[in-house]
Amino acid sequence: MTTDAADAQTSAPARRRATFNTLTVSEVRRLTQDSVEVTFAIPEELQDDFDYAPGQYVALRAEIEGQEVRRSYSICTTPVPGEIRVAIKRDFGGLFSTWANDELTAGDTLEVMNPAGTFVSKTALRTLNRPEEVAAEAAAEPGHVHMVAFAAGSGITPIMAIAKSVLAADEDTSFDLVYGNRSAGDVMFAEEIGDLKDRYPSRFAVHHVLSREQRINPMLTGRIDHEKLDDLLDKVLRVEGTDEWFLCGPFELVQLVRDGLSARGVPEEKVRFELFSTGRPDRPAGQQGREVKADPKGDNFEIEFTLDGLTGQVESPKSAQETVLNAALRSRPDVPFACAGGVCGTCRAKVVTGDFQMEENYALEPDEVEAGYVLTCQTRPTSTKLTVDFDS
Repeated sequence: MTTDAADAQTSAPARRRATFNTLTVSEVRRLTQDSVEVTFAIPEELQDDFDYAPGQYVALRAEIEGQEVRRSYSICTTPVPGEIRVAIKRDFGGLFSTWANDELTAGDTLEVMNPAGTFVSKTALRTLNRPEEVAAEAAAEPGHVHMVAFAAGSGITPIMAIAKSVLAADEDTSFDLVYGNRSAGDVMFAEEIGDLKDRYPSRFAVHHVLSREQRINPMLTGRIDHEKLDDLLDKVLRVEGTDEWFLCGPFELVQLVRDGLSARGVPEEKVRFELFSTGRPDRPAGQQGREVKADPKGDNFEIEFTLDGLTGQVESPKSAQETVLNAALRSRPDVPFACAGGVCGTCRAKVVTGDFQMEENYALEPDEVEAGYVLTCQTRPTSTKLTVDFDS
């Protein structure tokens, strides 16, 4: 996608500036053999900074095996002043997730970024950590609201926070969850899901789909493919009566469900989705840390950026096809980023002048893109000079 910043509008949803703070781990709880729930204590002076809406995430930063590693994890429960909980599932070969599952203990400290992300309900939740305001909004707008979520593996993490919050906030809200895993032993938050079923028997329904374990209902056995999705949408879920959809998990599942809903006429604005990866192994996540030097012959792009009120410039050789994020990091190592794969949105900035190309975007809303915001990890200049503002 190529955009001219001069054509962008001037407004977009406000987001908090991404900053890291040192937090103490108060508890590490085993969820499954390959996943843990990590609770961070939030001191009183930082509680406003760590206010969040159900469905948002935090980025964690640690030094592991002599290198700085950043990973983003969704907050897994409803807002509770003084703490934040995330769930970390071990990925095959994952440096951070393996370390967290094997070595992280209560009393350890980590660098934690303030909550971010737009994977939140637009129907029922418009405030942050103020449940009384949520309830007041629900009372002011009466009428039954039905929500459906598709999750797989650790994609359940933000879904748990959203489901708990909307069900507690409004007795006229119902929620269907389709949750895919390999086996029953891989189900994260199994106890909490059971508690929701017991607490809201007429308003919460869960459909466990297990790919490597036989279930009585054949519809709930095997991977969620086109055929199984059609069965679920036609026979189990109320497509026309659903006000909001939440999709979280692998790229292939999210795209499959998005396509299936689109084919049934579900408006795009009713579908909220979040990816944990782009599903593109041929495109590594970003270029952060990549060594690049300016072309001594002067065949460079000039990238200017504003961060924390300070303006910096860096020259980027045209032959390198360097991203704005990588170029900025060579000048300012504190430039905000987390996934560097176009998924989390942490590296968001607004283009002030110049032309550019943004390769992937799984984090910005359409109105943000229209207003000139980009993911700097996916953006490359196409004009001689490009100016971006991380503070906007």
